[in-house]
Amino acid sequence: MPPYRLENRLVIGLASSALFDLAESDAVFRREGEESYRVHQREHLDDTLRPGVAFPFIRRVLSLNDLAPEGDPLVEVIILSRNDPDTGLRVMRSVTAHGLPISRAVFMQGRAPYRFMRALRMSLFLSADENDVREAVASGLPAGRVLGSAVADDPDDRELRIAFDFDGVLAGDESERVFQRDGLESFRAHEALNVATPHDAGPLRDFLGEINTLQRRERERRGQDADYAIRVRVSIVTARNAPAHERAVRSLNNWGVTVDDAFFLGGVDKSTVMDVLKPHIFFDDQESHLEGTSRTTPSVHIPFGVVNEEAPGGP
Repeated sequence: MPPYRLENRLVIGLASSALFDLAESDAVFRREGEESYRVHQREHLDDTLRPGVAFPFIRRVLSLNDLAPEGDPLVEVIILSRNDPDTGLRVMRSVTAHGLPISRAVFMQGRAPYRFMRALRMSLFLSADENDVREAVASGLPAGRVLGSAVADDPDDRELRIAFDFDGVLAGDESERVFQRDGLESFRAHEALNVATPHDAGPLRDFLGEINTLQRRERERRGQDADYAIRVRVSIVTARNAPAHERAVRSLNNWGVTVDDAFFLGGVDKSTVMDVLKPHIFFDDQESHLEGTSRTTPSVHIPFGVVNEEAPGGP
């Protein structure tokens, strides 16, 4: 049998804490320790875990495999877990119960599984474990920590809406460092002076490129079938505004990536936009922004750059 190759696919690593609501299990672990946690998972092996923060996003991104020939999926999701294989059985049974086409998993019994991201060609790793995510990002890997609780999800809604902050997420934090050091007016002057210079790539620039690949496949399908409804829509939602917006747009063009919508909010509370946009996942590098969005929007903190070293508060 030939090896299953992960090249030319969007590969996402997912901790069970991002996919499912593990609050009850985690409480047992904290209160009674590891052995009681294992016993709890064995005793509840057939009790299906409830969806977690990343569930709506994962369900929808996996559904895009209907754009590819059977047996050659565009998207591969692999469980990366600190559970041991025995207690991981409940996670995999819950995956099956929810009808998710996830068949590959790595169980590491207390060790950080993100170290296998490069070997498994992953473009993103999601977890609720702050230490794992911070270590992954510090190692130059695209990782994020899910925040808040699961939100209500319409199982009949097939659209996938993804929203990104710009600085510290799609772009590096060079301009954010100017803001933090010298203030807003210096930031604006810096962006105007460097408007033709593309930003360095941030941790999720390549992930956006992979999403764009899925969008191209959708446009191809639409060209073959006029009744096909486009499902993936991508937005940037940033505290930048004019004149700093132009460098962001030019950088996207230079990188060869695209978004469908851009919100240049100039410091307006992002949660007010999220309540209308209703993305199935939103990535931001500033926890202060996510405190508001995570109440109603599946939110992911990218612990990258200067704002995660010092007090947050800029673009």
